[in-house]
Amino acid sequence: MPRLSIEDLKKIREESKATLTLRSGQARAKITVHMGTCGISAGARDVMGALLKEIEKLGLTDVIVTTSGCAGLCSREPMATVELRGEAPVKYVDLKPERILRVLREHVLEGKVVVDFALASGCETTA
Repeated sequence: MPRLSIEDLKKIREESKATLTLRSGQARAKITVHMGTCGISAGARDVMGALLKEIEKLGLTDVIVTTSGCAGLCSREPMATVELRGEAPVKYVDLKPERILRVLREHVLEGKVVVDFALASGCETTA
């Protein structure tokens, strides 16, 4: 296993801090944009850029935005998962910049799932 650099440790710390913020109730929502190579080639960077720009424009400080690798549905990329505190996560598919902004407005800010782009709701693990 290669040695971790200071930058690696800082990244791990920030990711952990974001997760703890959501769990401790300081954040209203966490949005994960899936950024595997399939997602990036399908336009996930544009989706992420539009999302970050809108969050900054609106001055939202209680919404965490993070990334992950491939979610396993390459044909439905770009994808994002929205997690609101106390609710089941919702996976959105076939996103474009204008669609993620609709998800931000309607789901994150108003609490209404955007069924037009929602693939599934709930936990992806088995118990």
